[in-house]
Amino acid sequence: MRILFPILAFALSAGSQTLAQTADPKPLIEKALLAVGGREKLLKTYRIQEVFHFGSNPEPDTGKKRSNRDSILSQPDRWWINKKERGPDPAKDDARAWSLDLLVDEKSRFEIVPDIVDEGRTCAGLRISGSVNPAMSLYFDRETMLLRRLEWRNDFYRFSEWKDRDGLRYASRTVIFKAKTGKPWFFHDITELERLSFLPPGLSAPNPSK
Repeated sequence: MRILFPILAFALSAGSQTLAQTADPKPLIEKALLAVGGREKLLKTYRIQEVFHFGSNPEPDTGKKRSNRDSILSQPDRWWINKKERGPDPAKDDARAWSLDLLVDEKSRFEIVPDIVDEGRTCAGLRISGSVNPAMSLYFDRETMLLRRLEWRNDFYRFSEWKDRDGLRYASRTVIFKAKTGKPWFFHDITELERLSFLPPGLSAPNPSK
């Protein structure tokens, strides 16, 4: 009997994993898009005003202060900070996940992964590959279908403080944690968001060799 229980638990876990991998991801994707206002409301070219700091606490450590930044992004791979293009940077993929742009990329390949519970909230899991390397795992709150958590590389991200802008719902706060320790190391808030019909003049050309 002592041997039977571990075997049964393993079998149930393996069965759950198989069911997740073979499930159709389209309903989850459509629910996630609808939760933020629909695919037609997703951001393409936009400006954000940001406040952020590095550290393990929601408030900056003694003697330090938050940084401010003016960014312009154009999906899928352009990001200017104070008019200077930042070049190849994993943060661009973070932004595509946060904005759900990866959900509408024709290169994206999707796979349902098992649900998780994050801070008491049950979340539906979706792994994305093809358009991002390595693959990302996004987790959507089962109740609201809003993006709650992202697991990628050596970190996981939590998204909160949802706001509305022109029919779009977006997370204005992101906290990044080290996956190995579970400790936060980066706090980020969007204080302003503006859609742009075109890129403003004076932006530097991308430097692919950077």
